[in-house]
Amino acid sequence: MRLLPILFLLLFVTPISAEERGRDCLACHQKDSANRQLLASDHAGKLGCADCHGADHVAIDQGKSHVSVDVCGRCHAQQLEEHRKSRHGMGLHAGWGCTRNEKGRDKQECTFCHQQGDSQPISTVQCARFITQTSEMGQIGCNRCHMIENSCGSCHGNHLTAAKIVQDPMVCAKCHMGPDHPQWEAWQTSQHGTLFQSLGMPDAPGCQTCHMPQGTHNVSGGLTAPPSGKPYAQLKAEEQRTKMLDLCQNCHARSFAARDLLNADAVRLQTLSLVDEARRIIRDLDDRGLLDPQPRNRVEHPQRGPELVLDGAMLYEDISHIESLFFRLNKYAAAKTFKGAYHQNPDYTHWYGNAEVKLLLNDIKGEANRLRERGVPVTISQEEPQYEMALEVLQRRHTRGELSAEDYAEKKRQVLELILQ
Repeated sequence: MRLLPILFLLLFVTPISAEERGRDCLACHQKDSANRQLLASDHAGKLGCADCHGADHVAIDQGKSHVSVDVCGRCHAQQLEEHRKSRHGMGLHAGWGCTRNEKGRDKQECTFCHQQGDSQPISTVQCARFITQTSEMGQIGCNRCHMIENSCGSCHGNHLTAAKIVQDPMVCAKCHMGPDHPQWEAWQTSQHGTLFQSLGMPDAPGCQTCHMPQGTHNVSGGLTAPPSGKPYAQLKAEEQRTKMLDLCQNCHARSFAARDLLNADAVRLQTLSLVDEARRIIRDLDDRGLLDPQPRNRVEHPQRGPELVLDGAMLYEDISHIESLFFRLNKYAAAKTFKGAYHQNPDYTHWYGNAEVKLLLNDIKGEANRLRERGVPVTISQEEPQYEMALEVLQRRHTRGELSAEDYAEKKRQVLELILQ
């Protein structure tokens, strides 16, 4: 019987309109740019402020009611699904290492990698570079781009819905520019980019033409390698290349596009080979204790501890000079080389990229020679301490996978034979 009054009331409840849901906000925010933009958008009359921001004004005022991709996904489910499948869908994870052991950490950061109440991380892709920055640098210099994983507003703006905003390549330039990922600069000064600026679409492609065909939000379609340049597995790479060629042939002969992309593949692999050569030089110096400061004598890496880190999680503070040279070679010059090649830009591929890679490699070799001359070179000689160091170097190389079990056993046997002479 107690349900009857409730049911009776529900029969006469009038649905609250979007206008009414936003009326309380308009009392104070009627002249705000956010309100003006909302009224000029496709959301006008369909959504009220509380539909996206919630009704807890205190939480809103404290910045705790962020409009996440999940909020937008209530109406834009397909776009959200596509977004999460793309590289944009791991924007925060690509640069944010776990902060659980950091002093004074912000507990809200847990939501970068975990669903509410779930101890399992959403993704295992982690760096550590962000958590070595000040919170101010993290907000302005890191999250303004990497928040794209969880914020549709990163590209669309917070309240506007005009398609021309996200169809302009400049919206991509906010993040895809600079020394470590110069896609926009490489495109802008390529034949595609110069034609786009002169003629616009459809006579020339913008970023969205190739990376968001038919408006898809999966910006990773057609890519055959992640940002590091390490190739995908063959089957995945072939599938992605087919997708890109399907797009290219809208303007080019398929065979022409295939040859051009194969050349870019070769440039990428050649560049990674030079990066690996530099990496081996520095690892050998570390094995011999010749880096200054040595990893065990510097501030520990927040994820890897007192070890030499030369991969995507490499930091650029508290490192030796030769590691600084390697960071610029790997993170900047190498990226310019192969990203320039894939965007058909000769100057970025050659002078900004390839030439700089080789010049930095020369500097690394010269610095390595200086460090060896300053330190005690490790060779298989008659001095017992040298033997111990030689065996330690061999063991480290084997542990890293640079020496097979057979090669390690043979080289170790040679050292032991000299000791017993």
